[in-house]
Amino acid sequence: MGKIVVLDGYTLNPGDLSWDGLRALGDLTVYDRTPEDQIIGRIGDAQIVYTNKTPLRRATLDSCPEILFIGVLATGYNVVDCEAATEHGIVVTNVPSYGTAAVGQFAMAMLLEICHHVAHHSQAVHEGRWAASPDFCFWDYPLIELAGKTMGIIGFGRIGQTMGRLARAFGMRVLAYDTRRSESGGAVAQYVGLHDLLRQSDVISLHCPLSGETQGMINKKTIAEMKDGVILLNNSRGPLVVEQDLADALGSGKVYAAGLDVVSTEPIRADNPLLKAPNCFITPHISWASKESRQRLMDIVVGNLARFLKGEKVNAVNG
Repeated sequence: MGKIVVLDGYTLNPGDLSWDGLRALGDLTVYDRTPEDQIIGRIGDAQIVYTNKTPLRRATLDSCPEILFIGVLATGYNVVDCEAATEHGIVVTNVPSYGTAAVGQFAMAMLLEICHHVAHHSQAVHEGRWAASPDFCFWDYPLIELAGKTMGIIGFGRIGQTMGRLARAFGMRVLAYDTRRSESGGAVAQYVGLHDLLRQSDVISLHCPLSGETQGMINKKTIAEMKDGVILLNNSRGPLVVEQDLADALGSGKVYAAGLDVVSTEPIRADNPLLKAPNCFITPHISWASKESRQRLMDIVVGNLARFLKGEKVNAVNG
C-alpha cells in the first residue's frame, strides 16, 4: 500500500469523524492545515494526496513526481491545476452531491431567520425585555409569512430543486432559471427567463456554479430589476454577487435583507462592505458542514480511492 497524505483535513474532520477508512487503504498522514511553503515537503514521496483548499499548482506537481492520485475533499476542484495533473498522469477526483440536503436546509434556515429574527428575539427575552414588557408580546422587526410569496431560484440542479421543494412546503410559488431545464425541475418549479424571475420574486436564492457567465450576476443592474424589498440568499459561491452593489442596495432598502454563507474572499476580509450593511446575515461557509453531510463526504472519499486502487476511475474530473 502507498503513502497517503491529507494536507488540510480539519474542516472535514475536526475530531468527530474517523479517518480509519482511508487508513485501511495505505500509510496515512493527516495534517489539520498546511501552509503553502510546506506543501511540497509534506507531500514528499506520497502517491495519494488529499486537499480541501490547499492549492496544488503546477510547480508543486512538478516537484512531487510520485503522485498518482489527488482527491479533493469537496465538490469544487479549482484548487488543483487539473491540466498539469493530466500531463503528469495524475487522476483528480472530487465529491459531488454529498451536501444537497444540508445546503438546501441551511438556505431555508437563513430565510426563516430573516423572516422572524429568532436569535434576536431570544436574546431580548434573556436580557429581560419580555419580563419588563407591558404587553404579552413584542417584536422588533417585521414578521414575514412566506405562504403565497414567490421564490425565485437561480441554478436549478440538485440543490436548487431541494430548495424549491422546501419553498413549496411553506406554500410558496416557485420560479426557476437555469440554462438547462430538466423534467425533475419542471415538476418542482415553473421555468422562466432570468429577467422574469428577477422581476417577480419576493425571495431570490442562488444555487448556480461560479463561471465567467455567472460571476457578478447580482449587481447594480440586476438588483434594479428586482422587486423593492426583495430578500436575497446565497450559499453557493461568493463571487456571484458584486458585494458593494448589494451593500448599497441593503442600505437603500431596495434589498430588504440578505442571507449569505459565502463571500468573495474567504475568510471574509475586515473591509468587506457587507459587514456594515443593514439586515445582512453572514455565516462562515458552513452550509455543507452538518455531521451527516461530512460523513457522507468521507464515505465517498474512501470509495473514490478504493475504486482507483482497483483500476477504476470514479468521480474523476480530469482526463
